[in-house]
Amino acid sequence: MAAPVPTLRRERALWRAGVVRVAGVDEVGVAPACGPVLAAAVILRPNSRRIPGVRDSKTLSAAQREALDPEIRRRALAVGIGAASVAEIDRLNIYHATHLAMRRALARLGGHDHVLVDGLRIAGFEKEVGPYDAVVDGDGHVYSIACASIVAKVVRDRLMARLAARHPGYGWERNAGYATAEHRAAMAELGVTAFHRRSFITTRRAIEGVEQLGLDLAAAGSGHVPVGAGLVPVGPGRGGTAADGDDLVAAWEADRAALRAAVIPR
Repeated sequence: MAAPVPTLRRERALWRAGVVRVAGVDEVGVAPACGPVLAAAVILRPNSRRIPGVRDSKTLSAAQREALDPEIRRRALAVGIGAASVAEIDRLNIYHATHLAMRRALARLGGHDHVLVDGLRIAGFEKEVGPYDAVVDGDGHVYSIACASIVAKVVRDRLMARLAARHPGYGWERNAGYATAEHRAAMAELGVTAFHRRSFITTRRAIEGVEQLGLDLAAAGSGHVPVGAGLVPVGPGRGGTAADGDDLVAAWEADRAALRAAVIPR
């Protein structure tokens, strides 16, 4: 079955009503066992035309997303990126951290008149961002949300590839932090890093497994220390995560060389 093609029906209705800065918002990284949750907000130029090939990022290959991302940015009136860090995910829970990332993405647009967001209505969201419509499966049906889904996915995948170079063995450059068999096996062997979400059951099981192995070896009189034991930080966020997602995005933008190379292309 072919993936649905998102339309500009909702945006055009708002443009006709005089609402100019219509922002589509989507997130990526809710389910992974590690890394930040990231959101993108995209404001299209009024009465703009669709870019062929734009649809829900989940239905596109990495190469297709990489090709579409710069074209979306070139045609957009504004693009904002927001994130919530691993520490914030563990402190707030993933539901609230996701909405925090969305609000941060919107705050980086330089102003907006109306928001179109993927998913169900969010308690208190209108008070924070102003008028908005929540659209179930919005990334598959609303063009500006589909654009945001592509931008968000490209940025987060590039971030996870950069983190993979710092923490080899987990396959983040391939699995983007999702709890694949490869990733789970690496967590059992190597332990967990400061970028793993301790509030997620996959991470908790990995930590418990390393701790239990250490106890078993101690009971058996072995002097061997599991290789992963030294990678299990005490408490969320220890070991180098940004203080919050805003700091994370600001750090990316301050690093101009990294920005051009791998994070938020202009």
